[in-house]
Amino acid sequence: MSEVTPDPRILVLAGPTGVGKTACALALARRLDGELIGADSVQVYRGFDIGSSKPTAAELGGVPHHLIDIREPTELLDAAGYAGLADRAIADVARRGKLPIVVGGTGLWLRALLRGLVQVPAVDHALRGRLEAEWDEAGSSVMHARLQAVDPLSAARIHPNDKLRVVRALEVHAQTGQPLGAARREHALGAPRYLSLIYVLDLPQPEHRQRVTERVRAMLEAGFVQEVAGLLAQYGPGLRPLGSVGYKQLIEHLQQGTPRTEAETAIARATLIYARRQRTWWSTDPSIHSRVTPAELDSAARLEEITSFFRTSSRR
Repeated sequence: MSEVTPDPRILVLAGPTGVGKTACALALARRLDGELIGADSVQVYRGFDIGSSKPTAAELGGVPHHLIDIREPTELLDAAGYAGLADRAIADVARRGKLPIVVGGTGLWLRALLRGLVQVPAVDHALRGRLEAEWDEAGSSVMHARLQAVDPLSAARIHPNDKLRVVRALEVHAQTGQPLGAARREHALGAPRYLSLIYVLDLPQPEHRQRVTERVRAMLEAGFVQEVAGLLAQYGPGLRPLGSVGYKQLIEHLQQGTPRTEAETAIARATLIYARRQRTWWSTDPSIHSRVTPAELDSAARLEEITSFFRTSSRR
């Protein structure tokens, strides 16, 4: 991935799902003449609307939001591809004299944009197959303990039940003899690709839990089940974005006939687990300027902080 000139400066709003990042970004965009650049690995796909909390035209209220609805669900986008698209969107926004506001919770995509990607070996399918077979035989706790022994940094970041990421970290260690976690830590301290002001938004856990519960219920009332049924009918269950939180649980609901109340509880639980993983992702990043609640970000002091940061920018 190529280097990017430090200017234009960008504002980044990251953090766990369901804390109100998009609403905060829209409020700032209206006050500061900005435009949004999405960093959400589900909102990029057309048809994945309710379950990804994709903002509607009415919610956007005329504020341009780049990098949503840019791909068919069969046209997969990875972190490197996202970073290239985001680079072009940021340059376009800044060239028109607007403030680029990057908003989203997909940590790897944001890392690719802000720092580039860690160079790791290509997938060794034979090795991966052996590790997956060992996982199936030995179980998650044994494999996570093995990762802890050779790569404690990755083990601390990866949930013990996350088969894909545990296996990948073990695969990289087997290929290189080096822990993937150490490479990522070194990489995180490298030169940034942008001058950025990064806020991680979050809420007290009881408030966040209540907000997630209410959001899931509102999604279901808005037609989330019908959305998933339509995607299943069009694409089948093997589509990768259908493995995302919420979509996965509703597929099980539709295929197994479980009560909707059970599906609602399962989605809320999976959302909170995902949020914990997002918090872990951002917990050690040295480039974060501040961790704030949405109310704190809306304060006069924070607004002055943001405007001061961009006042010295070479925006044109």
